[in-house]
Amino acid sequence: MNRFGITVPFDDVPLREHPAWYERLAALGYTDVWTGESNGADGFTPLAVAALAGDRLRLGTAVVPVYTRGPGLLAMQAATMAELAPGRFALGVGSSSDVIVERWNATPFVDPYARVRDTVRFLRRALAGEKVDEQYQTFAVHGFRLARPPDEPPPVYVAALRPGMLRLAGREADGAIINWLSADDVAQVVPEVGPDREIVARIFVCPTDDADRARYVGRIAVAAYLNVAVYADFHRWLGRGPLLEGMWSAWQAGDRKAALAAIPDEVVDALVIHGSAARCRAEVQRYVDNGVTVPVLAVLPGGDDLATAVENLAPGAP
Repeated sequence: MNRFGITVPFDDVPLREHPAWYERLAALGYTDVWTGESNGADGFTPLAVAALAGDRLRLGTAVVPVYTRGPGLLAMQAATMAELAPGRFALGVGSSSDVIVERWNATPFVDPYARVRDTVRFLRRALAGEKVDEQYQTFAVHGFRLARPPDEPPPVYVAALRPGMLRLAGREADGAIINWLSADDVAQVVPEVGPDREIVARIFVCPTDDADRARYVGRIAVAAYLNVAVYADFHRWLGRGPLLEGMWSAWQAGDRKAALAAIPDEVVDALVIHGSAARCRAEVQRYVDNGVTVPVLAVLPGGDDLATAVENLAPGAP
């Protein structure tokens, strides 16, 4: 595989200590670092740290929501990162979820498909240095022009789960960012994007031979995400609905303990890679074989310590 990424910032590592980690990642053969944005660090600051720590890593957001910043501010932050890391920054945007947008950021989560589409169209023009005066379906921008447009506009990727957004990513963006799916699911998802597009996938990994421990950690992560409506609908589309109905029912009833217990081992094993480092690397390769062009590891707690995991999961590790 040509590119191999990992999710940052690392849990329990202060951001001020990340420069040394970024140097280590590059030395181990990692080519990319990608951030998310929910209720921890924002999506841009860890990448700014990485941009100044060295010039070997590609930097990407996977993803920042299109609702929680105005269009102009989103373009400004993307242009700033493109200036800090010329040719090395990729902007990943997505609708996020009602939890993050409405409950945590007091913004209506309305018509996510159109909002993502309109944002991508605006960003294309703004990052090219154009003056934008446009009434889009979901917002209007009047007379905006970047004062510091990037010499090289960054590629724009769209986070996508189901066919509509996947096709939008293939039609209007430079690629798709996919999440919370198995290696086998990739074969169902990628054709919706179409040819000649990057496919960035966040892949959850817990490198440990203690399967019970890995499944315990995995169940917590699965419950946290797959009870959110957008992810629940995604897994119904993938055909995993019958396996998850017990969890959804218990969660809706307020019984979190029963919801965790209702998640079958086969679901956890499909969505969270665990086992030896060699087995984990082989499973990541299966994602690539099925169409992922940029695998991005997300190392879960409960397995090897972070330094060991990062080293043993690196491309080319023995």
